[in-house]
Amino acid sequence: MSITRINTFRALDEHIDELKTFLLALLPTIRSSAGCQSCQLLQDQVHSASMVILEVWDSIDAHHASLQHVSPDSIAQVKTLLAAAPVGGYYQ
Repeated sequence: MSITRINTFRALDEHIDELKTFLLALLPTIRSSAGCQSCQLLQDQVHSASMVILEVWDSIDAHHASLQHVSPDSIAQVKTLLAAAPVGGYYQ
């Protein structure tokens, strides 16, 4: 049975477009990871600073393995665009 990972992000008001561009650029890497069934970015239509990445994986382990493709530089970069730490969880 697959697992869904929901990741929520809230951009600083002055960095909404930058965060969206950054997250969209991550999608091909996520989608090409072993065990990824789908991945999409959604932006709140009322509060545009709020965004969600929905990922469907074969397993939690597959998601964990995919994290090796995210560089520490990317993590440092995205932190400068955020109003709060991202929140993520696994759902079934």
